[in-house]
Amino acid sequence: MKTPGYPEKLARMLDLFGTIEDRSERIDALISLADKFEGVPERIATRPYPEENRVPHCESEAFVFPEEMPDGTLKFHFAVENPQGISAMATAAILDRTLSGSPLEEVAKVSPDLVYELFGRELSTGKGMGLTGIVSMVQIAARRQLRTREEHRQQGLGQA
Repeated sequence: MKTPGYPEKLARMLDLFGTIEDRSERIDALISLADKFEGVPERIATRPYPEENRVPHCESEAFVFPEEMPDGTLKFHFAVENPQGISAMATAAILDRTLSGSPLEEVAKVSPDLVYELFGRELSTGKGMGLTGIVSMVQIAARRQLRTREEHRQQGLGQA
């Protein structure tokens, strides 16, 4: 399943998950990804984390921290305060691995529904809201960065 406009790494990840039909195998794969979760480094943010970075409706108390990279892309860092927030950690690990460093135009197009492609439709409403909220915050950060880039470009043209 090719998702048009998605960053290549994310499209490959979704293709891989699309081949896992057995629910327990999918859960094992997601747990394995959650084990690779790396929390936000202290150089980016320390506790207590700013409320503006909190993912709304997330039961695992997740936070998203976009960091601008020299090439203009974003590196995404995450904090998941609930040590049992395996789904949030898996989502964060996937988003970091597949969207950090990707073209902002592509990141901005990523649908929060990708959570259901990864986890399946069996998610509880609360968990679904939290996980899609994580994706939405990444998408919003990319859109904000694109807007800032465009404003700077226009200001540069106006000064010529």
